Amino acid sequence: MFEQRYLDQAVQLAIDNVRDKGGRPFGSVITKDAEVVSTGVNELLETGDPTAHAEMQAIRAAAQALGSLRLEGCTIYASGEPCPMCLSAIYLAGASEVFFAYSKTHGAKYGVAALHVYAEIGKPVERQMMPIAEKPASALLDSPYTLWQARTSKP
Repeated sequence: MFEQRYLDQAVQLAIDNVRDKGGRPFGSVITKDAEVVSTGVNELLETGDPTAHAEMQAIRAAAQALGSLRLEGCTIYASGEPCPMCLSAIYLAGASEVFFAYSKTHGAKYGVAALHVYAEIGKPVERQMMPIAEKPASALLDSPYTLWQARTSKP
């Protein structure tokens, strides 16, 4: 369920990140049962980690705080529309809903939206700009999936 105060908090985190830390203009808040579970800001510059987006930082912190890889029942608030990486992580974590204050089109006006990535990942793999191809592993190797299934299906 949408609560304006948490969206405003995400935007304020983004403002503070720019003003106080010289960071990029993104903040995120994750709530569960109307309580803040975690927050995050974009920390690409500080960490040198291209995945240190606000939503990713908040997801990592929420998983730790909740002791779970799943974020069912959680609402994610973001200052900007989640990029494809963040949106994928949100889906994989199983969050219940997402709200954002500024669209990717709005962010693109300031050079902070990866519009080309949204367009590229919508194409079939063989038509994407970067070469991406499936190649078989050596026949000498076991399948990690088979090993994982055997390990996790034991009583």
